Amino acid sequence: MKKGNQGDGGGRPATELTEEQIQEVQTLSAVLNQSQTADYLGIPYRTFQAILSRDEKVSASYKKGKAKAINNVANDLLQQTREGNTAAMMFYLKTQAGWRETDVDTQRETPKVYIIQPKEVEKLESI
Repeated sequence: MKKGNQGDGGGRPATELTEEQIQEVQTLSAVLNQSQTADYLGIPYRTFQAILSRDEKVSASYKKGKAKAINNVANDLLQQTREGNTAAMMFYLKTQAGWRETDVDTQRETPKVYIIQPKEVEKLESI
């Protein structure tokens, strides 16, 4: 028989990650999203979200892994731009400097608009 009031303990104990798993979270976050990381650890996605919200060490580890990966990719991208990779330059400028491509053709003429009076419509219909 249960002792105490509803909400006084009972239920399943909170899942805690080991130090080894926390290190894995940092490594995995570079290439996996939260759902995939939870799958790798063998825990439900919602449980992993709860762990991230209540355990600052796990949350910091996840964020650090993501930040390191972004930093590595950004450095590689900048290196590509320094080496003259035009596609890398354009990508960087579009995502970081707000550049946009437009389809402006300066050689094209403005189309002519003709206004036809009602009495001229009759002439056209007879043709």
